[in-house]
This record gives sequence, structure tokens and C-alpha cells, in this order.
Amino acid sequence: MDREPRKVILDLAVTLDGFIEGPKGEVDWCIMDPDMDFNHFLDKIDTILYGRKSFDLWGRYIPDADADETERETWELVHSKKKYVFSRTQNHTANDVTYISKNIKEEMFKLKNQLGKDIWLYGGADLITTFIDLELVDEFRLSVHPIVLGEGKPLFNHVKQKVNLKLIETTSFSSGVVQLRYHLDGK
Repeated sequence: MDREPRKVILDLAVTLDGFIEGPKGEVDWCIMDPDMDFNHFLDKIDTILYGRKSFDLWGRYIPDADADETERETWELVHSKKKYVFSRTQNHTANDVTYISKNIKEEMFKLKNQLGKDIWLYGGADLITTFIDLELVDEFRLSVHPIVLGEGKPLFNHVKQKVNLKLIETTSFSSGVVQLRYHLDGK
């Protein structure tokens, strides 16, 4: 029996004006809405893809001691996943992470065709652009937050080609966050 390859899902919080970080890298605008049930998403993946800078910031993040139980559970789930880091400067493998420095499309083809759950494309912005340009993103799951920053790091920066998407689901939450799920048009 043939099985479908695993999907690469870009899951990201974004401001209404399209930023994923403020001008100084801040993400304090991001609402952790319990109704969004982020842990449900984490249960559907077993692998996370990071750019090196994002991994350095968040790949081994531990919440403060005063963090609530939900936040601690979420980070425990995140850290239970296989981690791949895309880096031009590092190419070693550690106990908890595999580095990929070249042949991204070929490496992703192998990864997508392994048995397992779906794959979360965490980011950063440069890695997201690379994956879009290489047509490696199967699903866009964007949580649009009700804030306008005016400046910061844009989600889609220097994408080289037009990408047609098909909206498959819209979910509104009481916090004002609207989650949009898209597949590539034609898939």
C-alpha cells in the first residue's frame, strides 16, 4: 500500500501587518490562547525544522520557573521532537539535533518519505524563504494576531516566485487571533 509523504507545515504567529518579530526581535505581542490548543498541533508532528539562529534562540528554551503548567507542558512537548537545524556554518550532529548544511531539497525528500508524523517548519525567516523557493512547504498554518507593529522582521521576505495558495480552513478565537490554513493551489 502506498502512503502519502509526510507534510511540511509552516506554523507561525504573524502580526496583522505581516511581521514575525518586532524591530528588536521581540515576540511579546504573541498571544498564547489556550483555545488554540497548540499541544494538539504538537501531537500531530514528530520533527521540527529550525534555522540556526532560531535554534540558538528557541531550540533548547526552558520557561521561567514561574511559568504556568500549560507553558511548561508545551515546551516539554516541543523538546520531545526530532530536531533538524539548517546552517551554512555548522554541519555536525549532536545527541538531540541533526545539522543540514547542503542539498536541502534532497535531504527533505528523504525526511518526508520516512515513516512518521508531519514536520513543523519553525523558521526563521531565511529558512522559510528557502523552503518556499524550493517548493517544500505543503501547508501554511498562520495565526494572525490582532496587532500592527509597523516595523520588524517580515514573514515573507525576498521570496523569488509567486505562490498560489488555497484556503482550507479559517478559525477565529476569542483572543482576536485568526488562524488561516492554506495548501498549495493544485495540491
